[in-house]
Amino acid sequence: MKFALIIIITFIISTVITPLVIKLAKRFKLLDDALIRKHPAHTHSGIIPRAGGLSIFSAILIASLLFLPLNKILIAILIGGFLIVLMGLLDDYYDLSPYLRFFLNILIVAFVITAGLGVPYITNPLGGVIRLDTISYTLDFFGQHNFLIFANLFSLIWIVAIMNFINWSGGVDGQLPGFVAISSFFLGLLAFRFTGHNISNESVVIFAFIISAAYFGFLIWNFYPQKIMPGYSGGALAGFMLGVLSILSWGKIGTLILVLSVPLVDALYVIARRIINKQSPFLGDAGHFHHRLLKIGWGRRRIAVFYWIVSFLFGIAALGFQRSQKVLAIFLVTILLALFILIIEEIRSRQNQT
Repeated sequence: MKFALIIIITFIISTVITPLVIKLAKRFKLLDDALIRKHPAHTHSGIIPRAGGLSIFSAILIASLLFLPLNKILIAILIGGFLIVLMGLLDDYYDLSPYLRFFLNILIVAFVITAGLGVPYITNPLGGVIRLDTISYTLDFFGQHNFLIFANLFSLIWIVAIMNFINWSGGVDGQLPGFVAISSFFLGLLAFRFTGHNISNESVVIFAFIISAAYFGFLIWNFYPQKIMPGYSGGALAGFMLGVLSILSWGKIGTLILVLSVPLVDALYVIARRIINKQSPFLGDAGHFHHRLLKIGWGRRRIAVFYWIVSFLFGIAALGFQRSQKVLAIFLVTILLALFILIIEEIRSRQNQT
């Protein structure tokens, strides 16, 4: 009952705050005009307010202050989230360079990790664990703790990668907040089994449910036809929070990869394609999976719901899958998505011929 109440209150906060953010975005010209700001990855038309990350983070912050016993790691996470949103708002107004955003991502995540957020070990798919805590030194930052060099380096790479990969999958109305909300919810359910970083199971569960409800509340305004876009702040914040949740519960990295298999496999495919074509992996294009689905006639609602369903089904599967089953599922999704892309390309080829 307590968890349900937290979810409902956070959902209401997010739903109520978002129209206020829409007004602020219009007042301060945080808008995306498809005719002026031309970008190959855009799928919308007209003038749409950006800055969605501001309403999502506001809901997360208020709910966290209301329902969570804050410690140094949670405080650092919230500060990191604030900095990501601030960066996103600047990007909404100035269109920052993707290279500058990537550099700022690294700095923000490094700050949060320095407060004690690291992965001491990762599960080996072949059995056992891979230790990342063999080399460390004592650091006094937000309190005294051991700084695990390999663990923190892995966490830095993991969270920054997830921030960018998830942000790339926000091209269609309702697509990103829907699968992020579902993914956070299942990470919350799975967090009942594990704990770490001096944070109780209950706090990790509550934090996951808060993030889920904040994105669900935003979805009301972002579903087709969208009244506001997540913007870079909403997408990067989503990846940051999901990456953090997978670390807080220790051992949920494989689960997150499974639940987010479609956007993650799509991101890796896009990076590989750009590198092969001698293009920068940081510069956007219209080659993502959702772009391909649009080109063969899928509607925006259909694409968004497709992403939600896949995340939901794999979230259900993650509740009962063993380690080897998760690895097999990720492998199968990679193969199936590759086949799906080939089929789409064949359909497009036949359409062009006719």
